[in-house]
Amino acid sequence: MPQQVADEFGDRRGDVFGFDAAVDHRLGNLDEQLGQAAPDGIDVYLDAVGGDHLQAAIGAIRPGGRIAMVGAISGYNATAPVPGPDNLFRAATHEVTLRGMLVSSHFDLFPEWIGKAAGWLADGTLRTEQTVAEGIEQAPEAFLGVLRGANTGKMLVRLESN
Repeated sequence: MPQQVADEFGDRRGDVFGFDAAVDHRLGNLDEQLGQAAPDGIDVYLDAVGGDHLQAAIGAIRPGGRIAMVGAISGYNATAPVPGPDNLFRAATHEVTLRGMLVSSHFDLFPEWIGKAAGWLADGTLRTEQTVAEGIEQAPEAFLGVLRGANTGKMLVRLESN
C-alpha cells in the first residue's frame, strides 16, 4: 500500500473514528501490526474474516479473551479449503471464548438498536463513511472493489435520478 494511503487510513482511524490503533490487512504482517497496536494483547476481537486474521487474533488474545465470529470472508470465494488457524490450542490454554453470532438471531432487538444508533449518528458519537461509485455501469467494479477492500465503509452505487 502506498504510504499516502496508509497515512490517510491512520488519519481516519484516529481523527474520524476515535480509535487508538488499527490493523490494516493491506499493510501485511498482521501479527506484527497487532503486537504494535496492542503490546499487552487484546481482550475482544470481532472476526468477520477468518483465516490468517483469526490466527493473528488468537496469537494476540489475552487470557479470558472473547472472540465473536460473525463471518469468514477469506473463504467466501475460495475454490479449495482455506487454511484456518493453526493455533487453536492457544485459545484453549488462554481460556478464550470463541462464539459464533448471527444478526438474524437478534432481530427482536432491531427497533431498540435503530433508536440508539439514530441518536448516535445525529450527535456524532457513531460515525460512518462510504465509497460511492457513479452509475449502474460501475456496479460490477464496485462489487469487485468490496472484495478487494477498495472501499471505506459501505460501498454504494448511485443510480441516475430522472
